[in-house]
Amino acid sequence: METVEGRNQSPIPPNQIKLLKFVDEEGEDRISVLPDCLLLEILSHLPSTKYAVRTGKLSKRWKHLWTFVPTLIFKHNRDNDDFVLFVDKTLTQCHQLKLKKFVVYTVYDIRFESQVKNWIRYAITCKVEELHLTLRNTEFKSEFVFDQYFFTNSCFTDLTLKGCMFNPTGAISWKNLRKLCIYYVKLNKDLTENILSGSPQLETLVLEDCYGFSLLDITSKSVKNLVLSGYVVPYDESESDIIQINAPNILSLIIEAELVLWKLLLVNVSSLVKANLDYINDDITSKEEEEEMLKGFIMSLCHVKELTLGVFCSKVVSRLEAKGFVSPSNMKLPDIISHLYPDDDSLELDDWSDSD
Repeated sequence: METVEGRNQSPIPPNQIKLLKFVDEEGEDRISVLPDCLLLEILSHLPSTKYAVRTGKLSKRWKHLWTFVPTLIFKHNRDNDDFVLFVDKTLTQCHQLKLKKFVVYTVYDIRFESQVKNWIRYAITCKVEELHLTLRNTEFKSEFVFDQYFFTNSCFTDLTLKGCMFNPTGAISWKNLRKLCIYYVKLNKDLTENILSGSPQLETLVLEDCYGFSLLDITSKSVKNLVLSGYVVPYDESESDIIQINAPNILSLIIEAELVLWKLLLVNVSSLVKANLDYINDDITSKEEEEEMLKGFIMSLCHVKELTLGVFCSKVVSRLEAKGFVSPSNMKLPDIISHLYPDDDSLELDDWSDSD
């Protein structure tokens, strides 16, 4: 069996060898005598499918075992050509009828659009539950365009879509979706309603650097966890100065990363139990505006059981307290802030934290 992975193949890391070949003092390979179901479970927890493929060289017992692993993870940060060839070759050798998880993390090149669509089609054919696509480019723009059948699929339970155009032309139908993470999507009222109405079991919604909305209206009774991770406006888009969040049924709220706006208001979060504020304001916001915005958050969240502030917001609270502001009893601050981070308001945030 030939596999294609690139010109320079590196050996399995020592820690992976220990996992895959545990030999006792008498020289018996104890892991290879385990039933296939347990071996497949072990292989599914490897950080990348390339390591699972390499186990085919261990012995005759392992030769085709990896082709039935229900988790496929493809990560790459460099040239696309060999990576695309490796993914194509691997999928032709796989025999699983059902996929638990399918992950692709790579630099996207439009030359390989048809290949990427074939990978997605393969995953859907195998009724994939968790689909994570990170298709980066050097300008951090969303370029990959989905075929419309993608938006009407009942097999998805967990979707992460980064570097992808979110472009449904009809009604979304994700009947079993429980978690959705989308990145850099222009999210208007109609699209928000389409997502919520088409995902009746959605519990967690993560919006990373999404834009285009002045009101985030999350009225779905199923959504209990909302994460707003940044608000970044493209250069060719008009900037929204004030964003409002109306989410009367959520139990958990996280606001983090950089917010390129003047003010964010909580209209209705009456069911909220836990909130975490760890955002940083854009440079155009004055310190007085930062303080006023955070003070408004804190006053709107006095009813929550647990309010946690991250490093960035804790600095602003310190300034407020120096002016006489009394923090509520439900508020928690991180420990030893000054030792963990420098006193610098220009800390950089990494938009693409995954790595090979």
